[in-house]
Amino acid sequence: MSNNFTDTLFQLIRSLEKSEKRHFKLYIKRSSGNEDLKVIELFDALDKLIQYDEVLLLKKLKTIKKPQLANIKVHLYKQLLASLRLLKSSESIDLQLNEQFDFAHILYKKGLFSQSLKILDKAKETAKTNKKVNFLLAAITLEKRIETLHITRTMQTRAEQLSEEVNEVNDRINKLTKLSNLAMLLYSWFIQNGHARNSRDEDILEKYLQELLPANALTPNGFYEKLFLYQSLSWHAYIKLDFLKYYRYSQKWVDIFGEEPLMMRVETGHYIKGLHTLLNAHFDLRNYLQFDLVLKRFEKFALTDRVRLHDNFRTQAFIYINSAKINQHCMLGTFKDGIADVPYVLQVLKKNELFIDEHRIMVFNYKIASLYFGNGDYDICIDYLQKIINENFGGESDLQGYARLMHLIAHYEIGNYDLMEYLTKSVYRFMSKKDNLTLVEVEMFKFLRKSFHVTRINMQYELETFLEKIKVQETNRYEARTFAYLDIISWLEAKVYKKSMSVILSEKYNLSRKRNYQ
Repeated sequence: MSNNFTDTLFQLIRSLEKSEKRHFKLYIKRSSGNEDLKVIELFDALDKLIQYDEVLLLKKLKTIKKPQLANIKVHLYKQLLASLRLLKSSESIDLQLNEQFDFAHILYKKGLFSQSLKILDKAKETAKTNKKVNFLLAAITLEKRIETLHITRTMQTRAEQLSEEVNEVNDRINKLTKLSNLAMLLYSWFIQNGHARNSRDEDILEKYLQELLPANALTPNGFYEKLFLYQSLSWHAYIKLDFLKYYRYSQKWVDIFGEEPLMMRVETGHYIKGLHTLLNAHFDLRNYLQFDLVLKRFEKFALTDRVRLHDNFRTQAFIYINSAKINQHCMLGTFKDGIADVPYVLQVLKKNELFIDEHRIMVFNYKIASLYFGNGDYDICIDYLQKIINENFGGESDLQGYARLMHLIAHYEIGNYDLMEYLTKSVYRFMSKKDNLTLVEVEMFKFLRKSFHVTRINMQYELETFLEKIKVQETNRYEARTFAYLDIISWLEAKVYKKSMSVILSEKYNLSRKRNYQ
């Protein structure tokens, strides 16, 4: 990732669209009545920078000296956020509710208790409609303060009602907190460790479930209970390589938005993530038709104003849709078509690098490398894999391991035999010390070591033997991790049957279609 965006104020300005910049100028000039404010001078200077350079910035500033810069930057940052809050409030239920709470609190401070309570009542109805449980607690707390400290003539009817509301909301929040914590911990565990490798890893996952899964969690009532439960169970299944359960809970995750369409707007990010997760499940199960249907549904949703006009959702949708398209090309064997899209994908990623984390960039590099590997462009494949191998990001070890394994196979295909012995030992050490080796990978290393000494005449037999050994592992859940990251079987079939990987995968797709029509 680039280091050009280390300054937080510069990051914020770089993220602004033209309409947001224009609104800020109007906002700051209207509130100050002075067109020559130093904050505007600083804003304009930062807006013109390609990357943050404080020395260059100070040269561009005429009225701001270095000792003043820090304070003015802080002031500009606050003013930008205030302007964005004003501009974006109509787009966000959370911002609207917080605004109503602020108004109610101001009226309370002014001693206008009845007016404050009326605003809180309306805000609570909006919160209930949009399932915003956390806001309800804050609103009820302010109501209790007003009712307790001041005579509002409603105490007789309200005291018991407020008490019941608080108890109900607290119970719901406690349950949601446990479920959301579980989903977050499982996702974080996967990012750090990848898939479960052994019984010890699975014991850790089961411990998470036992400690954090609330009582009666498997019979959820509200939207958020279902959302966080299905997220947790889908991650749990994915980490354990139980792709069928992963699909089932991913489907449930998406289905709850179909049951309550309003929540697609309220929790757009979770809906987008759900579609992405469901696509991954169909990819892992090679559900060609269902994958295509969900992808088209996702692309249609990405064209809505809710996604197009929101920086985060637009970027998120782009990443997940294009990741899915690469997966689809890898399923169908249409590697050339996928490679044709790579320049555009890289261009958009570069443009939006401010919003994209390092892990996601690494995943894209791996997927693009897979396209070039499948197409037989091993030199370019190696270039993309090197970006992962040389990255010090302390994230998912599986991705690092399989990048090295694909890198090794690509050198084998090129015929770099002078490097092979060293690389084989290096990759084996890397994967084995992380307790990362599966039976398929062990056989892979055996084959590669043996291939150094096998004649061309005997190589066909060795390839066929290797293919036969690993095909019996295709349904072994503990071997699924290797097949999910690297399609070794299709690669071997291409070599055994002297066809390209594109042809092999195309034949598998056509065979699947025939079975579906029978």
